[in-house]
Amino acid sequence: MLYRLNYIWRVFATGLSFTVFGLGGLFLSLFVFPVIKIFNPDPDIRKRKARFLIHRCWRFFISFMQSLGIFTFDLEAARKELQGVKGKVIIANHPTLIDVVALISLIPRADCVVKQGLWNNFFLKRVVRVADFINNDQDVSKLIENCKKTLEEGYNLVVFPEGTRTVPNQPLKLQRGAANIAIRCQQNLLPVIIDCNPTTLTKQEKWYQIPSRRAKFSMRVVQEINITPFLQMDKSESIAARRLTEHIKTVFTEEISKNETN
Repeated sequence: MLYRLNYIWRVFATGLSFTVFGLGGLFLSLFVFPVIKIFNPDPDIRKRKARFLIHRCWRFFISFMQSLGIFTFDLEAARKELQGVKGKVIIANHPTLIDVVALISLIPRADCVVKQGLWNNFFLKRVVRVADFINNDQDVSKLIENCKKTLEEGYNLVVFPEGTRTVPNQPLKLQRGAANIAIRCQQNLLPVIIDCNPTTLTKQEKWYQIPSRRAKFSMRVVQEINITPFLQMDKSESIAARRLTEHIKTVFTEEISKNETN
């Protein structure tokens, strides 16, 4: 009986969380960001304040989900390692729907490459636009230019090399976007490994298809990937990006397997 009540509560709490997240985004868009815009005519200052506000709000949201008993979050070690980073390309695997929220909640100065769907999302489109996150649906040269600019400004660029959420129990399939950004911006990659056990909020599941027990969500930062050998190995940027993508896949696969064996 207690198990059944706990399960029903977690389904309700999951729905409540996503409702709060959507309405929170709408509230920021309609009432908070316009005020920031009025008092901050400088677009760079406006962008910086909007991004920091998103960081704080998403940090609150992570705490909110934990308080409801949906997740147990183990993020403190990653938070300490990411607090002081500046101008880094941060790459992560992508097992759940909340990965970007959890990651940006740890990074005060974060930019993000986001898919076109978010730019059209009723609740979030104004958030990503005011924050001036980078739309991945644009000309490659323009995308690289925007990535280089944000890194030079000291923001950390969050990229998910898979491009979409991981399919559980299937080999990783990586796109070359993250590697292309690293090679063309000549910036090393800082990998973050995300683990969620049991799996939940995957691409194949509806929000209400929750696991039988509370999921534990954790992150850990692993050794930075030096891109210099890939630049030296190949004069062609496209070939270097392809080799780097394979290396990223190897790193992710090995590190994820460590989580599974622990």
